Amino acid sequence: MHAITFHFDPISPYVNLAFHRLPEVLEGCSYSVDYRPVLFAAMLRQWGHKGPAEIEPKRAWTFRHVRWLAQQHGIRLQTPAQHPFNPLALLRLAVAAGPNRRVTQAVLDHVWHGGLDANDPQRLADLRLQLAPPRDPDSEEVKAELRANTDAALAAGLFGVPTFEWQGRLFWGLDALPMLRDAMQGGDWFQGPAWADAAAPRGGVVRG
Repeated sequence: MHAITFHFDPISPYVNLAFHRLPEVLEGCSYSVDYRPVLFAAMLRQWGHKGPAEIEPKRAWTFRHVRWLAQQHGIRLQTPAQHPFNPLALLRLAVAAGPNRRVTQAVLDHVWHGGLDANDPQRLADLRLQLAPPRDPDSEEVKAELRANTDAALAAGLFGVPTFEWQGRLFWGLDALPMLRDAMQGGDWFQGPAWADAAAPRGGVVRG
């Protein structure tokens, strides 16, 4: 059985799409998934990026693209009333509840269904009641675990979400799912030096 780590932050619409596409794309494969909440904003800070929603033309394109993808794949998706938003409460709730597939889906549905405010206090309270986490999401233990998840992800080279980790290799984004499947099935490209060669540094122009 193949072990996959699904690094996610519910702030990303592509996480929602990838979550729903994963079982279909990997149909027939034997695998297990470790759902791992991480803070995407920390990745942006680490690598000096802006989030897609912080660049206006890219924000407009991103939400057109994801709405079209959702329609194409029959996935329910409505943009939340505020985006970007602070996902910490949802990430900590996911950690505290034990981020299995049921918990992850509940968190994603909370954000991407209905076009509502993901941080509305009453909605957050209702979600917490629904998930009944065995640990306190506001505890130092849970906060430390989320930080540890994020630090480990950064150390492994993650720069965005969703990222799927398999046998030490990272596959970023919704469109990487077929590539992940090919790797899991022993595709020829993954058996030789191509993986390492493709990522080898090349000289080039450096911006000042």
